[in-house]
Amino acid sequence: MRFLVALLFAVVSFAVSAQNVPPPTLAARAWLLMDQATGQVLAAREPDARIEPASLTKLMTAYLTFAALKSGSITLQQTVPVSEKAWRMEGSRMFIQPDKPVTVEELVQGMIIQSGNDACVALAELIAGSEESFAHLMNREAQRLGMKNTSFMNSSGLPDPNHYTTARDLSLLASAISRDFPEYYRYYSQKEYTYNKITQPNRNRLLWLDPTVDGLKTGHTAAAGYCLIASALRGPRRLVSVVLGTDSDTIRAQESLKLLNYGFQFFDTAKLYSANQELSRFRVWKGAQNELPVGFLNDFVISLPKGQAEKIQSQLTSQQPVVAPLQKGQQVGTLQLTLDGQPIGEYPVVALQDVPVAGFFGRLWDTIVMWIKSL
Repeated sequence: MRFLVALLFAVVSFAVSAQNVPPPTLAARAWLLMDQATGQVLAAREPDARIEPASLTKLMTAYLTFAALKSGSITLQQTVPVSEKAWRMEGSRMFIQPDKPVTVEELVQGMIIQSGNDACVALAELIAGSEESFAHLMNREAQRLGMKNTSFMNSSGLPDPNHYTTARDLSLLASAISRDFPEYYRYYSQKEYTYNKITQPNRNRLLWLDPTVDGLKTGHTAAAGYCLIASALRGPRRLVSVVLGTDSDTIRAQESLKLLNYGFQFFDTAKLYSANQELSRFRVWKGAQNELPVGFLNDFVISLPKGQAEKIQSQLTSQQPVVAPLQKGQQVGTLQLTLDGQPIGEYPVVALQDVPVAGFFGRLWDTIVMWIKSL
């Protein structure tokens, strides 16, 4: 899957030039727009520049919290003790207190909606025993998700020289949250939350400006500027925007909406092939059957400029020779796509079923035939 996503990135510059509609100019240090279904980056500026994530860090804290909930190691109604460290956290807070019981669900809402640094520490200590141990889990998970240029030192995003990430890495994390934990995604669209008789609004202004926006997170420090990761679902399409280092919370909302509108207006997400659709049959050697149906195990979708999907041309090649035994999902060929004569990318084609080896005489016969063909 990562191989496929990596190849999809090759589409971006060509797709934009084919439509001849450049991305908007944003008043931000770095930004990126991604189609979640395909993993393609539709437009970007400085996507791999190292930045201070500020409270965008809380996306990883939430990801690990959701994973713990899904595994059953913690529950939403579980009561969490509040340490002195969590209680004394600086910056944005939900105002938990050592002498007042608080549940995991209250902490989740305090972390996501109120951006509470105290909630992050309480959850980190619950899951890993200490915030330092939790940071180790954060970095391990970042590597697993393919966040190659990220380092976490704490659960909240307080400044640290070794606490950094990139717009590209943040887009991977944001996409993973809605993909892996849809049952908890609803918290990101909640507009306000009251705890300890204190009501605080969600800092994501787009929740009020655009009804299709349903997440995700804001961040701000003096060094990072005003940042926003936004996600919008319009029809079947979900786009994720990452806008980093603007001068105000108003500008980060305006520029994020500008970027999302660009993606929805000028690109389509096209399904070229259905899951398990047979594209062709390859000759199989030394197998219990002579032919193998090939295709993709999942729907093959791709982002293209509006109206370009019907112009796509494809060429399928097999990895010769295709020799049994073969397992379903094993790569056996490559699909090359072009648009108006220009290459889009190459994508792995896999076996749609298992093929066990043939009996002794079948293998012997194919060995002889293959030897003759090689002469």
